Amino acid sequence: MSATPLAAPNNTPRGSLACVGLGMTLGSHLTPLARDHIEQADVVFAALSDHIVELWLQRMNEDVRSLQSYYAEGKPRSETYQEWVDLMMAEVRAGKHVCAVFYGHPGIFAWSPHRAIEVARAEGFEAHMEPGISAEDCLYADVGFDPGSFGCQHFEASQLLFYEHRINPTGYVVLWQVAMVGDWSLTRFQTGPAYRQILVDRLSQDYPLDHPVIIYHGATLPIEQPRIRHITLRDLPRTTLTSQETAVLPPATPLKPNTAMRERLAALDEATDFA
Repeated sequence: MSATPLAAPNNTPRGSLACVGLGMTLGSHLTPLARDHIEQADVVFAALSDHIVELWLQRMNEDVRSLQSYYAEGKPRSETYQEWVDLMMAEVRAGKHVCAVFYGHPGIFAWSPHRAIEVARAEGFEAHMEPGISAEDCLYADVGFDPGSFGCQHFEASQLLFYEHRINPTGYVVLWQVAMVGDWSLTRFQTGPAYRQILVDRLSQDYPLDHPVIIYHGATLPIEQPRIRHITLRDLPRTTLTSQETAVLPPATPLKPNTAMRERLAALDEATDFA
């Protein structure tokens, strides 16, 4: 059962929350609906690392509040993200229309938007997520492959090590946040070659060491071009990576026809009257 909206005392306007995606490239990726949420909000929280982008947002709304100051060296990111939720909800409970702006898509590799919307809805407030163009969307366009051709798996690099995932080397595999692979503490934005070597050891169970790896960094400014590098799997530990770069492993083996399923489908076709 959905939560019953709480009564607003003294005709105080009802608070609301919209978490919107800015897209990856400044300006050109912002959707009309996301812009409307930003312009009409009483308060805009900006989860953005670039002061230029914050200044650009201030042209749409005078009350833009940066969330970057809540990061601190050695401080777990999980603590920072909970503080973001608390800040958003304090304004929502005060009856304000709140908009939180995130890079790319606000629901991809972003814990705070999901949690804030969950809390807001549980308390009876209107809460909405407006999608944006994500790094994944840009990757398909810039690297130039269709995930529907052979299939595509996505893994956060550390999660691939922490859990017993099954990799399908007949399709594409996309690894996110490789630069910080193996960080249990959620306090670091880089680990190092020894950590990436463990990742290579895991991947070598499914791929030869000379298998190609594409290192991708999408453009964030209109004057930029995407950066694409080609290395081999064995070179990954010694390759300098930023936290914004993504690794793509193309298919290593051809698709194998499932003869049994094809025969069943053929028999079903023969037995079915499509007339």
